[in-house]
Amino acid sequence: MTGQGSSLPVAVVGAGSWGTALAMQLARAGREVRLWDRDVSRAAQMQSDRVNTRYLPDYPFPANVRVTSDLLSAVEGTSLVVSVVPSQVTRSIAEQYAAVMRSDQVLCCASKGIEQGSLSTMDEVLKDVLAPELHENICVLSGPSFAKEVAADLPTAVVVAGHKEGVADRVADALHGGNFRVYHTDDVIGAELGGSLKNVMAIACGMADGVGLGDNARAALITRGLAEITRLAVARGANPLTLMGLGGMGDLVLTCTGGLSRNRRVGLGLGQGKALDVILKELGQVAEGVFTTRSARNLGRQLNVDMPITDQMYRVLYEEVPALDALTALMGRARKAERG
Repeated sequence: MTGQGSSLPVAVVGAGSWGTALAMQLARAGREVRLWDRDVSRAAQMQSDRVNTRYLPDYPFPANVRVTSDLLSAVEGTSLVVSVVPSQVTRSIAEQYAAVMRSDQVLCCASKGIEQGSLSTMDEVLKDVLAPELHENICVLSGPSFAKEVAADLPTAVVVAGHKEGVADRVADALHGGNFRVYHTDDVIGAELGGSLKNVMAIACGMADGVGLGDNARAALITRGLAEITRLAVARGANPLTLMGLGGMGDLVLTCTGGLSRNRRVGLGLGQGKALDVILKELGQVAEGVFTTRSARNLGRQLNVDMPITDQMYRVLYEEVPALDALTALMGRARKAERG
């Protein structure tokens, strides 16, 4: 990170596949990185083995990554904190480290989801927890980026959204380098909702593939899914052009078509007739779209936004409606103008 704080270490809170990959990229970009894992023995094992054997076993850590299970020591004294824990525990984890955050630290959330109950985005959750002087220092990271490919240093482009351009630029500068290209924007809500709802659409596309509906159906779901995401985001104040970029269309296409997509794999299982609990057990990782489907449906109803794909995914995930029935219901909707 150029300028003030550039010599200070960076903390990555969350050592799942995405958190680990981001820690590796920050290290490749020349930062000293503290990677936090909540499990004491797992953190010690990663520090000793110099690899995350659970999620990214083929990609050793750079020398400037240190793994710890001490959350406060990981965060304290850093220039940047990157939060990469599941969206539904973002609040509880942030409450633990909020007291050691300084007013000049930047916090970037790379988790994609909407909190259950409150229907808050991660930016809003963090604002609830952190001191007011830190609110303008909150950013979010979005864009098409499978963790395994980032760990492998394959070409990737993402976007950082922040309330102040200078803050978003600091985060982008910290991450940018080599094959990892980082853009920045001031549309926080657009980047957040694009990154969250694409997981719902990925479940839908996976279901269609699992049932065997073909390439045409997948393309239709991606396109109409983008329209649905855009309606909700604009209702929350987003710039619709944001959804045409990396945090919208880019992330949506990758997650709906890529073989590494956890949410698409959930949809594939549902389309093949598997029970959700079996699918999630086999997956062994969090699929944010399962939670986001419920919160996005509730948010859409609160804002009176038409969200037919999300509604049908809710029926499958929470009302045990067969995948084919839900997809057939989408095809049976009344005809309408495309831009609507």
